[in-house]
Amino acid sequence: MLKDKACIVGIGETGYCRKPGSGLSEMALQLKAAVAAIEDAGLKASQIDGILPFPNLGKSEAFAASLGCGNLRFAATLHMGGASPVAGLRAAALAVTQGAADYVLVPGGWNGFSGARVRETTTQDVDSIPGGAIARDYYMPYGFTAPPQWYALMARRHMHDYGTTQAQLGAVAIAMRKHANLNPAALMHGKPLTMEDYLASMMIADPYKLLDCCLETDGGGAFIVTSVERARDLKQKPIYLMGAGAGQPYPADDIPNRRDMHKIGLTNAAPEAFRMAGVTPADMDFAQIYDCFTFEVIQQIEECGFCKRGEGGAFVENGGIELGGRLPVNTHGGLLSHAHSLGIGHLIEAVRQLRGECGARQVQDAEIGVVTGWGDFGDGSIAILRR
Repeated sequence: MLKDKACIVGIGETGYCRKPGSGLSEMALQLKAAVAAIEDAGLKASQIDGILPFPNLGKSEAFAASLGCGNLRFAATLHMGGASPVAGLRAAALAVTQGAADYVLVPGGWNGFSGARVRETTTQDVDSIPGGAIARDYYMPYGFTAPPQWYALMARRHMHDYGTTQAQLGAVAIAMRKHANLNPAALMHGKPLTMEDYLASMMIADPYKLLDCCLETDGGGAFIVTSVERARDLKQKPIYLMGAGAGQPYPADDIPNRRDMHKIGLTNAAPEAFRMAGVTPADMDFAQIYDCFTFEVIQQIEECGFCKRGEGGAFVENGGIELGGRLPVNTHGGLLSHAHSLGIGHLIEAVRQLRGECGARQVQDAEIGVVTGWGDFGDGSIAILRR
């Protein structure tokens, strides 16, 4: 059991941008975020002896050398796409509680706007897209070349089975934008969004409109995990990991051949995490949910147990996931309106909420919250945190 045995003690982020280039490589972005996280924790780079790099970094040796980690004892890479940072938190907690490392750094970042673009993807470029060989052999020959098309299959099936509406998808986009307008660091800060704006946006892959899709962004983040005993001597108030889980749907990358298209990695991972934490979804003060597309917020709300399957559309309506609603979701604006940093920004926002550092978007008296990750065609990860 990991409950209350490991803590997040440092966080760091770069700025985010959507322009031809940030001027930094993906490694440089993550190094910049890592330095900020180390400073936030009050540590030195030489004390970092564990690294869980995002898959786009390749081997960890060059990253460790560039950072100044001279005693690297633990390194691993989790190939779960956007679910990797939250799954990395669980792996880091296991490492620091079992003696494999003292301080584990989890970085993540990319040039998601200025780097490889969807329109440049070919059937030979299988490493840069989720599901690699499955997408190449079974999706792309039929014109399904990009994530909005692949994930639209799940959204449309949910609409067919449960009556989920376009306006309910729009409620997610509007909630994320409202929160972004309270966050000066969000790329969509100062850009309000109405339901009329949402419904008028162009169709990308039915039912996904332009405003159902997350932002392509350059930027990165990082966080540091250590044991409860070591956390007591550090600069920041520790944020405790209460429970965590990770899982995959079956088949992992083949959506149409699943017996249950609504079953995703979180379907099994979420109950495991809540059991470990000894709490229920109703106990959460907020949720930072990986929002690559609007429907994925609805789907993960259901599969995490915040409502029954099929009730997620109604759950998000009428301000249900806005600040002041039954479950504030993505208080920083999420991937839809803050920035796409591969999900690591959701963890950073959860830590800030539990530290009470969020200003106008602060959830009052926030004590406990949940963070999810989503990767590939439904890989899922989840962490429950408390102050």
